[in-house]
Amino acid sequence: MKKEFVVKSIDSAPDGAPYVILSLSSLKDLKDGNQNPPAAFGSPKVMGFSNMNDMMKDLNKMMSGAGMGMQSGITQLKVEMHEYKEMNLSVGDKVFLELTKAETLGV
Repeated sequence: MKKEFVVKSIDSAPDGAPYVILSLSSLKDLKDGNQNPPAAFGSPKVMGFSNMNDMMKDLNKMMSGAGMGMQSGITQLKVEMHEYKEMNLSVGDKVFLELTKAETLGV
């Protein structure tokens, strides 16, 4: 299986390790306009509540990604720093991911 993506963002490792996080979006989703525009500087969306009951009722929705800075339809890859430098990727580049199942030989 081979899929086409566009690099949406490139972030450093949250723990300071020598790798980067590549966020990829499907080219088909971008063409169809199904992606929400990213929040400025990757900041999470803010949800307003009028009382504590509303907050507790919507807590699951908020924690599922809507309020935690995660975007639906985004594929993220952890890439070692030397691999990232070797590929010379930047935001907006078109990339392909190919997945194949390993052949099992023997037992």
